[in-house]
Amino acid sequence: MFLKPAERTALFIDGASLYHAAKNLGFDVDFRSLRNLFEKGSLFRRAYYYAAIPDTDEYSPLRPLTDWLAYNGFHLILKTAREFTDHSGRRRIKGNMDVELAVDLLEQAPNLDHAVIISGDADLRRAVEAVQSRGVRVSVISSTRSTPPMISDDLRRQADRFIELADIAPEFTRRSAEPRPRQSPVRHPADINSDETLPT
Repeated sequence: MFLKPAERTALFIDGASLYHAAKNLGFDVDFRSLRNLFEKGSLFRRAYYYAAIPDTDEYSPLRPLTDWLAYNGFHLILKTAREFTDHSGRRRIKGNMDVELAVDLLEQAPNLDHAVIISGDADLRRAVEAVQSRGVRVSVISSTRSTPPMISDDLRRQADRFIELADIAPEFTRRSAEPRPRQSPVRHPADINSDETLPT
């Protein structure tokens, strides 16, 4: 197990990254079970969840999730995603949360022994290196089994430990992994074409 009972641990979840990886691997996340996994396996301090919500008049399917997380012990960091149309006429969303996650990671480093990040973004590599220099062990959860892989090589190499999401998913899934239809009846904001590039 990647968690240690005596370690002060915090979880940092890039909501869009977890959503895409779980969808690609064919399961839904049970956030209560995810939090319980950390509470039972470590001296758990806090779970952070980062999400960008489109600034439109349309109802956001993210809202019920963020409301539930807020009432169930998750610390939410939300910001408004800017929606625009690119030169080819496609709807795109600008809402990268890497800066917010990196700031919280650095601020919490003095209070932690272990930081667990659910993300695969290469832009987090330097923040991970910085907290490691302060004596914090950093584990990164993402997937190499998704298509395309969700974890960048740079971030994977920097982490003290890489955990394949598919390997631990049975601990916090709402149902067994199964193929999912290509189109979901309700579109998640993260399904809309984003200006964020894939991990490199």
